[in-house]
Amino acid sequence: MDVHLSKLSKTLVLTGLLALAGAASAQKTQLLVYTALETDQIKAYQEGFNKVNPDIEIKWVRDSTGVITAKLLAEKANPQADVVMGVAASSLALLDKQGMLIPYAPLNLDAIMSQYRDKKSPPAWFGMDVWGATVCFNTVEAKKKNIPAPETWQDLTKPVYKGQIVMPNPASSGTGYFDVVAWLTLFGDKDGKGGGWKYMDGLHENIAQYTHSGSKPCNMAASGEFVVGISFEYRANANKAKGAPIDLIFPKEGLGWDLEAFAIHKGTKKLDAAKKLADWASSKDAMLLYGKNFAITAQPGVAAPLANVPKDYEARLVKLDFNYAAEQRERILAEWTKRYNGKTEKR
Repeated sequence: MDVHLSKLSKTLVLTGLLALAGAASAQKTQLLVYTALETDQIKAYQEGFNKVNPDIEIKWVRDSTGVITAKLLAEKANPQADVVMGVAASSLALLDKQGMLIPYAPLNLDAIMSQYRDKKSPPAWFGMDVWGATVCFNTVEAKKKNIPAPETWQDLTKPVYKGQIVMPNPASSGTGYFDVVAWLTLFGDKDGKGGGWKYMDGLHENIAQYTHSGSKPCNMAASGEFVVGISFEYRANANKAKGAPIDLIFPKEGLGWDLEAFAIHKGTKKLDAAKKLADWASSKDAMLLYGKNFAITAQPGVAAPLANVPKDYEARLVKLDFNYAAEQRERILAEWTKRYNGKTEKR
């Protein structure tokens, strides 16, 4: 009888422990985070956040900027995401205009430079880091083909580059979109008739393919598939650091850029957890992690210099109007697609 009771009590204790473990597991809040962060960055950011908030589990939905932006807009009437993190500020400005974001001033907002956050108080979004245009130029293949290194965007319209350039499609890639916005800013827009469109007409003659990712053109240049890949500095710096035979070129007229930015999505039922992620994403600890990948973080003086990126990188950025990029997005992409989409890679 005593043996039976002893076994029974052990079973009850074990059952109780399992129930407690189940309850602890069930207490974890799961946040659905839509992102366009590079897959090789996500793990470090998640680990950094979970050191501070181990009771919040992040479930990521990742795609390129244009795809994530389109998905969020399509889900407007039935929102799924709790948070949007590491998506272009120009996209978040568009979502804000559609009334899809919850304004929130994170704990570390005052440390973030004013030009790298929404101007409203409280802001609808804030920046994490700047990512900007870089041309990846394969020196080995260029030498074989006797192709000179370009110094300007205009150089890329010269016949010597015909069939040797790849760049991202702006409808699917944030990198591609900030390139187009920069060229329209630098050379003129005028509803499809300005110098920016004339420039892209000339560039299109030399384009071999438009890709769906901002990283892919640099990867293709790094592997020698093409000589010139229009990409961004994180991927270019990372590929060169791995030994790819590429030079990073920063065209003299100025560089397109955007912010990887953060916002809380309207409709979230997990606002407290979303605010905790916002507080962490705006912190110095988070900025130190962003600074391992990017030359400019939204908090100044945090990022260590990147080996292959010039120290005056920030001064080379085009003066960007996020409202213009957001408000004109549909028109710009429709015009771009009509003119150039024929060379886009198949999905």
